[in-house]
Amino acid sequence: MKREPEHFGEQELILIYIAKRLTEALRLEKLLDDAGLDYLVEPDKYSGGIIFQSERVGAFFYVSPHDEGAAREALSRNDFTPYAAG
Repeated sequence: MKREPEHFGEQELILIYIAKRLTEALRLEKLLDDAGLDYLVEPDKYSGGIIFQSERVGAFFYVSPHDEGAAREALSRNDFTPYAAG
């Protein structure tokens, strides 16, 4: 279920996905809701483009460390590639 930042308190959240399009973000919200997972989604900037790099805004999806494994598994089963830091 989509939550506000206050719901997670002082927890360090894990970035699991960056949606670049609204339709993609809405599909992911439904997927996480259906899986019964609590998540935070916030707009933020990312760098995009191959030839002409530009700064764009995407929907950044976060979960608690406790839900990270289940969230990554749900994403992978539904053709989303989970975010990998590094």
